Amino acid sequence: MRVLGIDPGVATIGFGLVEADRSRQTLLRYGVITTPAGLPLSRRLLQISEDMAELLRQFRPQEMAVEELFFTKNITTGIAVAHGRGVILLAAEQAGVPVYEYTPMQVKQAVAGYGGADKRQVMLMTQRLLKMKEIPRPDDAADALALAICHGRAATSLLNTERAFDPKRYDTR
Repeated sequence: MRVLGIDPGVATIGFGLVEADRSRQTLLRYGVITTPAGLPLSRRLLQISEDMAELLRQFRPQEMAVEELFFTKNITTGIAVAHGRGVILLAAEQAGVPVYEYTPMQVKQAVAGYGGADKRQVMLMTQRLLKMKEIPRPDDAADALALAICHGRAATSLLNTERAFDPKRYDTR
């Protein structure tokens, strides 16, 4: 299954594409979408929409994983990120790509085995799981890859009963 992970934002949006097959994920592509700081928010959102539509057209993911918003200290930044996240969700819906949302704790648990793992631990495990020579950079792209791994593991697990008994995947004779 081809999974596109997205770390939402307005200035920088991370993306990571993996091929997930049960417990194994294979890196296909990763990077960031950026918008110039001087542009009005509405123009930045339009650019995000156009870039997301192009990513979805080019990569043709079967499913998309997006980080749920987590407000900490700066509510103003959180609101801007929420605008960007909304555009990202809309682009996926328009492309017919199902979206799955994960909290930071769920991603940390799936990738590092511990919901309280720090950022560096998650990045090192992402590197290891995808057999990368270096830690993926920038951080937004690394976060997107971790999201894709998280969803890939959840979606292809034999414990996922919706998929485990899909007659298209298994011979039931």
